[in-house]
Amino acid sequence: MGDASGRLFADATHDEFGTWMLGYTPYGGGDYGDVAAVAASVGDGDDGAFYDAWVAAGDRAAAEAGTAASAGHRSSAEELYLRASAFYASAYHPLYGTPVDPRLLHAYRAQVRAFDRAMALRRTPVRPTEVLLPDPAAGSVRMPVYLIPAPGHETEVRPLVILVNGYDATITDMYFASAVAALGRGYHCLLFDGPGQGGVLYEQGVPLRPDWEVVVAAVIDHALESAIVDRDRIVVSGWSLGGYLAPRAASGDTRIAACIADPGQWDLGVPVRALLQRFGATPHQVADPALLDDAVLDRLIETVRADPGLAWGVLRRGFWANGVTDLRGFLTQTLRFTLRDRVAGIRCPVLLTRAENDPLAVGVADFAAALSAPTTVLEFAAAEGAGEHCEMRNRSLLNRRVLDWLDDTLASHDRP
Repeated sequence: MGDASGRLFADATHDEFGTWMLGYTPYGGGDYGDVAAVAASVGDGDDGAFYDAWVAAGDRAAAEAGTAASAGHRSSAEELYLRASAFYASAYHPLYGTPVDPRLLHAYRAQVRAFDRAMALRRTPVRPTEVLLPDPAAGSVRMPVYLIPAPGHETEVRPLVILVNGYDATITDMYFASAVAALGRGYHCLLFDGPGQGGVLYEQGVPLRPDWEVVVAAVIDHALESAIVDRDRIVVSGWSLGGYLAPRAASGDTRIAACIADPGQWDLGVPVRALLQRFGATPHQVADPALLDDAVLDRLIETVRADPGLAWGVLRRGFWANGVTDLRGFLTQTLRFTLRDRVAGIRCPVLLTRAENDPLAVGVADFAAALSAPTTVLEFAAAEGAGEHCEMRNRSLLNRRVLDWLDDTLASHDRP
């Protein structure tokens, strides 16, 4: 039942990654018992033990899924393959960084196989497709795309929710965290990996880019090739870093009828600049990391290395996902993620979430004030069990409120 700290996993980083799945439980993700069993298997083990325990759980679920499928139990097989995909996806976050760990690629590929097998077992099978995105460095990027029709409405023209991931979640995470609830409300859903995300990062080595309007425009072009998509009811919804990427997409594409940002973010440089000032950077240096003194960077890197969470988030995930090799490059790249010069381009209704204890939500009020489009801010409190980043401890509460807003917003949306 966990230790005195309330954690299931002995290691704090393992507990953060290992308990993500509890937010997916209402939507067919792993149950508490699945997570607790893996935690018991890991014990005081290291990242390798964490990886091995989750992969073993994924292997067991995938094997059981195969047995169920052979016996004609399609529903059980679909459920088990989805659960296996979530188990594999839980295994490799502690292994982030370059050079890419072969174990990460092994688990990721097993995750995709399990997810694809589950999608193929749906009443209307879903097959992954690819969107080719021109890229100035890579030439072109192959973005995996899943367009999942709402159950019971597979051939109907209905609104489409394009779901946008953040830094380190994958299509599997987004499916459980957002898609299942939206599909249940009758929305078709499109899931994809973009630059710096999932397979595009892991397999192709393509980093994040701030101009997400280009990325989503290519996805919308692809979606409109489907006869079931209502071209006047296209929604973009992002979580975590997607809370910046989704509004960025809306700032450059008038085909988007509504935008959801969980949490709302319009300038990733705000916390970066505040941090640099605390470490003695001048206003000029804060504006341009190329001017930073080495002494400031040295003090900052020492602080980052001393904190396991920061070390993982910046030195391993942050460097890799942004395609940089040092702290100066990471800071420079992060400052490019801003909507301050584009916020006026957002014309559709916008929903911003703000969880009480989410540090990424600190700029929501400023973002809302800068928007001229109809804007709603939804507050989530710790007292509701939803005060943490992306409301991961109560995703069902988040989804109910967000989808109620979306139902009302699209109902009042005037067709051109």
